[in-house]
Amino acid sequence: MYWVDRPFYTIGFIYLLVMILWAVLSWFPVDPGSPLSRLRHTLGVLVQPVVAPFRKFIPPAGIFDMSYMVAFLVVLILTEFVLARIVI
Repeated sequence: MYWVDRPFYTIGFIYLLVMILWAVLSWFPVDPGSPLSRLRHTLGVLVQPVVAPFRKFIPPAGIFDMSYMVAFLVVLILTEFVLARIVI
């Protein structure tokens, strides 16, 4: 019942999955107007507010978006070391 006892951890974990799915979908071309395009847009709406502040300070390194990687690590650390400790 770890997922039920720690709802903030569960939300953080689900958000990490959303970030991973958005990153994987960004690797493949998607036709505009397709259901996959709408999914990628919806995931982007959820992920971009977290990644955007990091983009102000971390420029892209070639084709790699280092700001996404840093944002992912920050969310991962917060989820594992802060949100996992909150028990309701």
